[in-house]
Amino acid sequence: MLKARALTANEAAAASRIPLKQVHRIIDAGLLEGVVETRRGNRLIDGLGLVALKLAYVTADVLTPAARRRAVLSVLKEPSKPVRERAVTVEVDEIEAELQEGLQDLAEAKAMVATDPEIMGGTPCFAGTRIPVHDIADMVANGDTPAAITKAYSALDERRIRLAIIYTAAYPRRGRPKRAPTWRASAPISSKRLRLDDLPPAA
Repeated sequence: MLKARALTANEAAAASRIPLKQVHRIIDAGLLEGVVETRRGNRLIDGLGLVALKLAYVTADVLTPAARRRAVLSVLKEPSKPVRERAVTVEVDEIEAELQEGLQDLAEAKAMVATDPEIMGGTPCFAGTRIPVHDIADMVANGDTPAAITKAYSALDERRIRLAIIYTAAYPRRGRPKRAPTWRASAPISSKRLRLDDLPPAA
């Protein structure tokens, strides 16, 4: 059985590669009853709950709501057995292997990030640099390729950029989100307007 500490909904979404909105929908549907708890306003999902979450997600389009609920209950009762519903068989071992990989990526993403009040005001940065992790994820979201980003930031590679996306999904920027303007007053963060000479020195 998959062993993992209790994860927040954001962490669970990042590790399972399930959209956050779908994570909350599955919880709201009552499919994870007994393996989700709320602490200080945060929903926490344990290791078994993560398996049930992934199962509920991958069977959404192939099982009826009733069959899907039975499948989730089945894995919660007997986590090591394949789930069979009519003509559908789901190998739980394969789900656990995917989740284990996602959890390892999440752990690696956390390990590569450092926060220091003396560096960028405590903004999460790639360890050993002054490069904010969330800014790199924003660049990818705005269409920059890993190749363009690594050209602008020699301290990064494609693996670290991928982990930045995972980190950002699990740990969004703190504070109240900025109000989106009706039109963008300035261009989005992009490597196309960066020069290596403009980069701040590494910490």
